[in-house]
Amino acid sequence: MTATSPRETLRNVFGFASFRPPQEEIITGVINGGDAFVLMPTGGGKSLCYQIPALLRQGVAIVVSPLISLMKDQVDALTACGVRAAFYNSSLAGAEARGVLARLHAKELDLLYVAPERLMSHDFIERLRELTIALFAIDEAHCVSQWGHDFRPEYCKLGELRNLFPAIPLLALTATAEPHTRQDIINRLGLKNAPCYISGFDRPNIRYTVLDKQKPFGQLVGFLKGRREEAGIVYCLSRKRVEQVAEKLSAAGFAAAPYHAGLPAATRQKVQEDFLRDDTLIIVATVAFGMGIDKSNIRYVVHYDLPKNLESYYQETGRAGRDGVAAEALLLFGYGDIAMARGLIEKSENVEQKRIELHKLNTMVAFAEAQSCRRQILLGYFGERLPEPCGNCDVCLAPPTQIEVTEYARKALSCVFRVGQRFGMGHVIDVLRGSKKERLIQLGHDRLSTYGIGGEQSQEYWGALIRHLIQHGYLIQDVSNYSVLTLTPAAQPLLRGEISLQMAAPREKTLPAPKTKGRKVGELSYDQELFNRLRALRKRLAEQSGVPPFVIFSDASLIEIAAHRPVDDQALLGITGVGAHKLSRYGREFLAEINR
Repeated sequence: MTATSPRETLRNVFGFASFRPPQEEIITGVINGGDAFVLMPTGGGKSLCYQIPALLRQGVAIVVSPLISLMKDQVDALTACGVRAAFYNSSLAGAEARGVLARLHAKELDLLYVAPERLMSHDFIERLRELTIALFAIDEAHCVSQWGHDFRPEYCKLGELRNLFPAIPLLALTATAEPHTRQDIINRLGLKNAPCYISGFDRPNIRYTVLDKQKPFGQLVGFLKGRREEAGIVYCLSRKRVEQVAEKLSAAGFAAAPYHAGLPAATRQKVQEDFLRDDTLIIVATVAFGMGIDKSNIRYVVHYDLPKNLESYYQETGRAGRDGVAAEALLLFGYGDIAMARGLIEKSENVEQKRIELHKLNTMVAFAEAQSCRRQILLGYFGERLPEPCGNCDVCLAPPTQIEVTEYARKALSCVFRVGQRFGMGHVIDVLRGSKKERLIQLGHDRLSTYGIGGEQSQEYWGALIRHLIQHGYLIQDVSNYSVLTLTPAAQPLLRGEISLQMAAPREKTLPAPKTKGRKVGELSYDQELFNRLRALRKRLAEQSGVPPFVIFSDASLIEIAAHRPVDDQALLGITGVGAHKLSRYGREFLAEINR
């Protein structure tokens, strides 16, 4: 594809007027032959960081992707923009696979998507040596790391790319990596000298809500009643529950279907395609569904059961609202879920992996139990500080009553110090409550000044308080060192009595109300009737073209069209997401619908 600059490519091919920070810096560096580690939230524009350099550098870009479905979605989206892209994987018949390889060797591709095991095979590496390679992009790079929530052994071999092709730019991209995972990715892929771009984890358009589980199916139906025309995902921990919930939703009149790894491949494929094409609006699924979903108009994600870690929760909720339009993340939290999740973890025979996963489960429970801004806790886990409460989570929208905890906080911090900052939360609580456990006595911790000074408070109270101290930066819980608690410099003023501390008391929680139907998104008022007509037109054109509706235009683009009502080609080109190729292909029909 002929293009002269990153900005022109962004506007003419992808239909965006400007870059988001730090996209342009990343793209320029890669065009000039540099490596990069890129961490951006879902929907933040990671793909452009390698797609635009692929169009501006000589040769073909090789993109590593973990799932067949994800490759197909991205290739469909690129093809709709006029980009020469293809995938090469096991879903292709013999003739199709040979056709892709023929296009590759004829220099007719700008991007080729492959699975890691296919890429690192001896024959494919030798094939690549005969070609001009523009860059290597490793998508979902958290799969490289044992710290990552989605670790995949086949990704580990990708570290060899840096040695096999030392002169070719290498990018690692992910939306989900806390500090340990980040460093592991960089080490394993040989990116120690590469610039790291971390643009933040915040998804401000998602409203986070945690609801205590009470008759969960009734709670789910209550949530869905005002959202019948919207697409969403309901996650469950077991296959059996997936099928039960999907069956009950269908019986209740919802367009729902189950998805899990135990279903035949053809069934899973049909369910996914029906969902992408808006024929099925609700997918009830295990975590087997999702990483490969590039659907931009998912309006909500419900966790019917507790996820095993915050990375999974963040990534799965991040599948809602990829287009930037308001979205919902509802978590139904019950203490029985903790035992279920712990049971799944305990099945692992890898002791170190089990230890890591149990720590992460405890962190997930702490998030669900928290009574302070959800977004601050979530971002803090990934090393990002949000100075003020978000105003768009259940805690911010219905603030709980605050209770004074200064003296108890000082007791907890003193106890962490007295045990030498060498023990985890459970042991510290045992000391505070005066436990008679044998190990505590052997260590002599029953002779500490903090022994038994918190006996009047429950185990749950101390757990909540210590998690509060961690979440607010007074303590650090080191996951790489058996979850040992250590004091931070911020703890000193609190210990000396120079500042006070409050914590939220338990409170009632209610279902989030549906957003007001249409009318306004952010500061943009739009015509709801026109939006519905444009959505129907998009569906018809998508069926004719054999692609998912969001590939043609996102909900965000349709909302912008319904707000500004462009009347000619030039005005339509000014809409976000409308590039030259899409204008020539779909512009006439959309302008006719607007003018109608």
